[in-house]
Amino acid sequence: MGILNKLFGKDNNADKKETKVVPWIPLAASDQLTEIKEKSAEKTQVIFKHSTTCGISRMVMKRFNEEYDLSSDQVDLYYLDLHGYRSISNEIAELFQVQHESPQILVIKNGVVVAHDSHGGISQVNLEQLV
Repeated sequence: MGILNKLFGKDNNADKKETKVVPWIPLAASDQLTEIKEKSAEKTQVIFKHSTTCGISRMVMKRFNEEYDLSSDQVDLYYLDLHGYRSISNEIAELFQVQHESPQILVIKNGVVVAHDSHGGISQVNLEQLV
């Protein structure tokens, strides 16, 4: 059918969305938490905790990626794979005094969490207003 579509003028490329590249920074070491807290004095830091085996987490991540529209000059965006680094998630909960959930987003400014949410509520966190 591809040849027929080309012959009769259907442009498959017109149906495709432009793919955005979200500037994820892998969160894979405990010492990064100190760095995140320190850097939050100068620039908003965001941690996104994601369970790679959870369908809800996958759906929320997909929606977040589609809607994300900030530059790396505005915010540092960290990605935490919960299956690979659950101990770091526990440290996040202790350091920032926010109970662990998955998926979960934390927005950090001046060393403290100024917003956080989980599951469908993640799409309600207005990062543009928090930067």
